[in-house]
Amino acid sequence: MASKMVLVAAVIMMVAALICGVASARTLASSSSSMDNNVMKNSEPKSEPNMEKSFFHPFFPPYGLIGHGGPYLGGGILKGGGFGPGLGFGGGFGSGLNGGLGNADGDELGGRKDERNNGADQNNNNGAAAAYHPQVILENGLVKLTISKPQGLLTCIKYGGLDNLLDTKSSEASRGYWDLNWNLPGGQDKYQLLTGSDYSVIQNNDYQSEISFRNTYQLSSSNLSLPLSVDFRYILRSGVSGFYCYAIYERPPGCPAFDLTQTRMVFRLRREKFHYMAISDEKQRIMPMPEDLMPQRSRPLIVPESVLLTNPINPELRGEANGGVHGWISSGPFIGFWIIFPSHEFRNGGPTKQNLTVHTGPFALAMLHGTHYIGEDAQACFEEGETWRKVFGPFFVYLNSTSDVSKAYNLWTDAKKQWMVEKSAWPYDFVSSPYYLAAKERGSVSGRLLVQDRFVSASLIAAKDAYVGLSIATTEGSWQTESKNYQFWIQTDSNGNFTIRNVVPGEYRLHGWVPGFIGDYLREGAVAVSGGSEVQLENLIFSPLREGPTIWQIGFPDRTSIEYNVPKVNPKYVNKLFLNSPEKYRQYGLWDRYTDLYPESDVVFTIGVSDPKKDWFFAHVDRKEVGKYCPSTWEIKFNLTSLTNGIYKLRLAVASATRSDLKVHVNNISLENLVFQVMNLGTDNTVCRHGIHGLYRLFSIDISSSLLHIGDNNIFLTQARGGDALCGILYDYIRLEAPSRSLS
Repeated sequence: MASKMVLVAAVIMMVAALICGVASARTLASSSSSMDNNVMKNSEPKSEPNMEKSFFHPFFPPYGLIGHGGPYLGGGILKGGGFGPGLGFGGGFGSGLNGGLGNADGDELGGRKDERNNGADQNNNNGAAAAYHPQVILENGLVKLTISKPQGLLTCIKYGGLDNLLDTKSSEASRGYWDLNWNLPGGQDKYQLLTGSDYSVIQNNDYQSEISFRNTYQLSSSNLSLPLSVDFRYILRSGVSGFYCYAIYERPPGCPAFDLTQTRMVFRLRREKFHYMAISDEKQRIMPMPEDLMPQRSRPLIVPESVLLTNPINPELRGEANGGVHGWISSGPFIGFWIIFPSHEFRNGGPTKQNLTVHTGPFALAMLHGTHYIGEDAQACFEEGETWRKVFGPFFVYLNSTSDVSKAYNLWTDAKKQWMVEKSAWPYDFVSSPYYLAAKERGSVSGRLLVQDRFVSASLIAAKDAYVGLSIATTEGSWQTESKNYQFWIQTDSNGNFTIRNVVPGEYRLHGWVPGFIGDYLREGAVAVSGGSEVQLENLIFSPLREGPTIWQIGFPDRTSIEYNVPKVNPKYVNKLFLNSPEKYRQYGLWDRYTDLYPESDVVFTIGVSDPKKDWFFAHVDRKEVGKYCPSTWEIKFNLTSLTNGIYKLRLAVASATRSDLKVHVNNISLENLVFQVMNLGTDNTVCRHGIHGLYRLFSIDISSSLLHIGDNNIFLTQARGGDALCGILYDYIRLEAPSRSLS
């Protein structure tokens, strides 16, 4: 008969002196029919009762004596372990439930402070207290997971010859965990480690186990408590080399107002094993050790999260500036640890949103909701009494391995193939929560997007490679900051056709944007999707903003500043990963390279003469002078052979902005010639985070013909905020249009 999935729930007693050792007792899947009554089952996948019950489970260590497990009786001790190489009691790495969790390290993760301080035994290097350790074990013969109960902290991942892929030098509360950043309206940011208070088995059968850790918000709770119920889950399937994670967040009626800034799952891997990270074919490298970030091996830089490596453990990294660039490969044995997102429907910000992936630690991040590269505009803000429910995930943690060093890179290639497998399987058919909808419960939306721009073509233009999506956002471009509901996006084919599949039922607005054209498309009226429906829309016509013919333009409208001059990095701060990469903007300190390239004066760009790739710096930043950073003014020179009375239009598309004061003058920097200003623009932090785009904005600026004249003219762009090395504006595209006229 089919091999049973094995789930062990145990209270394991460990003394602190033995925690550093590897326990030999292992819980294995068995094909014996004698196991039939020893496995917890749930034949109703959509119901969610607490399936805990008493069972007897034998231990089968491959060497040493066989230990025998005692009966689990709702809080009793599962005894056993046996004697063999690596003596241990039950194989657990448990943390004391009543004695407190481990002493946390206060790590800086993705720019947010981990504020855990759990009062562990200070004499224990692993940060675990000597106490009883409730935990649950999932195993399928390939992967073994150990999870604290009822907290839901992932303390051990056993795979591929390593007793634990997670960092055994860190406290158990700091290895595999869910966390969240939030605040009360107008209040300070709060960090919260998410832990369960109720544990239940959702499903346990021949094919998979799914377990739940839930913490339910009580309306009687203090106003300082997180007003959110959280249910996070782990799924281990038979024959699958990895495991699935997802979470259900819910606000019951009566909750106070709060703002959700960030939530994610974090995996801290073995620091002595996982040194090589990979996020794309181009972005792969050996990463620094955590110790390299200490003062004796590095020097702090302007960005708080960055250091210059001065005395790294690996000397080949000397002189590099670290940056956070989705997976890791260990050395000896060669094991790949990969986080795979088969869908982005549950992540906020739409198709242009950037998320953190991995960084020095080594950490692997599963970002579910975040504000990076956008700022506080991407928060999910809830009013008092507002109800809400959202399923985040599942995402897949894929594990692979090889014993051949020459094939280590193949782990990355294999992980990419697995990503395609997971994408094709979405939405999954094995998830138990009734709030996660299967394919038959979802619908689809099809249509064709065309562009109408009479100054480009007399006929309609197929919107090739356009981004089209469904979101509850109701204004043009606001899908970028919509952070509460699901979004569903697709790119059109060469004829502008699209089909958005697997849409959760609801009412949406259809949004879009087209590379090569400015602005956003928003279809009038709602699009209603029901389970099993196939909605066919009419031809959709997008008319980008346009008043008159183009006089001149700078750049290409693709919502990035990649086409401009991204300079070579200062050799002192080089990150070798990006030396020959198309993403050379990922280097540290490029904001100071602006002053190096323009030591005496700012950018002067002459239409028809200058080359954007060489003469337009990719970020409008402050000029560095002795002891300070000063505002900078860029000049655009152009010639008019004729002048039409009326209003000229300056289209200014911004790819990203951070704490910037932008002023636009025409032909003279004076109050009379000031045609536009916007203060404190943006919180994207794109310059700081080595990005090339953030929150897209489009400004249409009126310029009276009275300010222009035949012959030479000038437009001045001033970034007027001084004293800030990391403020700045990244321009996407700039165009000057003549006054409106009819075409014959």
